[in-house]
Amino acid sequence: MDIRKLEKGEKLPMELLLLADPSKEIVEEYVNRGECFVTESEQQIVGVYVLLPTRPETVELVNVAVVEEHHGRGLGKQLVMDAIQVAKTKGFKTIEIGTGNSSIGQLALYQKCGFRIIGVDRDFFIKHYPEEIIENGIQCRDMVRLSQDL
Repeated sequence: MDIRKLEKGEKLPMELLLLADPSKEIVEEYVNRGECFVTESEQQIVGVYVLLPTRPETVELVNVAVVEEHHGRGLGKQLVMDAIQVAKTKGFKTIEIGTGNSSIGQLALYQKCGFRIIGVDRDFFIKHYPEEIIENGIQCRDMVRLSQDL
């Protein structure tokens, strides 16, 4: 599948972005500061990721989402690997990603793609999200931070 940068003026795939991050305000804020990439199937956006420069030579992959009907087909891994390649091409030296302590599948995927756990931001989701987040029967409290040298 081809992955492309969303052009200025194109409608954001907000429903899809909200699958990975339930706060519309937070999503809008980082999408405005970063770059959004999408992949399509039959002229419908089925996958998305956002790259956000955070520090000199460092970029964060802040949102990765795939529509449910396309789960289990390797599309999430393709998106993550594409983000890594784009970051390298743009000259970044480090790519980071954060996910919830309850995001078991995502933690496995990111490690399979070469990311390593570098820390935990305790109570991140309690402090920054007004609604309780439950995933895989676990309360999402902490942000697990991962990183990869490029």
